[in-house]
Amino acid sequence: MTNLDFNLHKKQLEIFTDPSRFKVCAAGRRAGKSYLSAVTLLIEALKEENRFGIKLKGKEVWYVAPTYQQARDIIWGLLKDLGENVIEQVYENTSTMRLINGRTIKLKGSDRPDTLRGVSLAFVVLDEYAFMKPEVWDMIIGPALADTRGEALFIGTPYGKNHFYDLWSEASSNVDPDWEAFHFNSLDNPLISKEELEKARLRMSREAFKQEFEASFEAAGGGAFKESDILYAEESPEVGSIYITVDPAGFGTGDGMIKSNLKKLDETAIAVVEVSPAGWFVQDIIHGRWGVRETSLQIIRAAQKYKPVAVGVEKGSLKNAIMPYLDDQMRRLNIYPNIVDLTHGGQKKQERILWALQGRLQNGRMFLKSKQAWNKDLAAQLLDFPNPMVHDDLIDALAYVDQMSSTIYDHGWIDEEYETLDMVAGY
Repeated sequence: MTNLDFNLHKKQLEIFTDPSRFKVCAAGRRAGKSYLSAVTLLIEALKEENRFGIKLKGKEVWYVAPTYQQARDIIWGLLKDLGENVIEQVYENTSTMRLINGRTIKLKGSDRPDTLRGVSLAFVVLDEYAFMKPEVWDMIIGPALADTRGEALFIGTPYGKNHFYDLWSEASSNVDPDWEAFHFNSLDNPLISKEELEKARLRMSREAFKQEFEASFEAAGGGAFKESDILYAEESPEVGSIYITVDPAGFGTGDGMIKSNLKKLDETAIAVVEVSPAGWFVQDIIHGRWGVRETSLQIIRAAQKYKPVAVGVEKGSLKNAIMPYLDDQMRRLNIYPNIVDLTHGGQKKQERILWALQGRLQNGRMFLKSKQAWNKDLAAQLLDFPNPMVHDDLIDALAYVDQMSSTIYDHGWIDEEYETLDMVAGY
């Protein structure tokens, strides 16, 4: 009989021995996640049947990283070393190994989703899941585990509050007994020098250290905006003009969708901003997933409440869909706000958001109305930007205010002495 001898530290062992079918693990750098993944892959591939009595002959075990090259760099050498006594054949050209029981472990990259389809799987590790598209699990890997009642380990370092955070939060809620969440930071690995971690703490920004070594979802995932730049106030520092901007999303409430998929839908966002020489005061952010009729009602209610100079709506098919309903609401309520088109102005979304918001935030020229329910959502999107894996609907709507408003710092009144031009007429 072949013996395997693995040394797992306390936190690794806790995760390895947990009976949950789906494990979601947020781990710090050098915490031992690659070692845990390799051990788990080998043990799972050596099984002849799973806990449900399903025979696993011919069912593959996969390790999936954001890219195929990352998969090879992270775990291929480690797998070969740890599995030396149980590996029958290694195929370097396909990053596949066949074990002594005939079952295989394969390395894959999530950046080529078509190569992941059409296979029945028994077990999968999704490493650095925060950097994968969520559809890889929802539409490909998850269904591939269904017929075997297969299992999965999601593991990686957080990258802001994106889909990895959503999955980890749901697993933490203990609503579904098949799911469990884990958290271990770099200090949980006894092989990591505390002195080295302290040097890293002194060298890195607070946010970066929390994310990379403490596996914190609270740290910024994007880096364009800092938490210290987000200012709050109870009222505008100076009286100004109100503008409303609307960034519409696809119309639908998401009825019938499971919670994890519902969170991935874009929201319609309505920004209400008072613009004055002192800067911007964000009065309100109204957001949600609504049908087209409800969207028009939300817009007209905001206009009725805040009485803006103008209401800007992003130009396109969604605006065209809204306008008939908006016209009906205006006639019904006898309210006729000035509706104007918003355009991208030839800029990419990321450039437009940075241009509109970064300087104002850094120079203390933007304030959010304090103690509002939307504060947390807006701040989270600012701190995660420009992470492509998370929503930016709220800050996109807010950035459009720059296009609409024209703050006048000098009214340009000209003081001239009266001069008679026609002595007969007297003027």
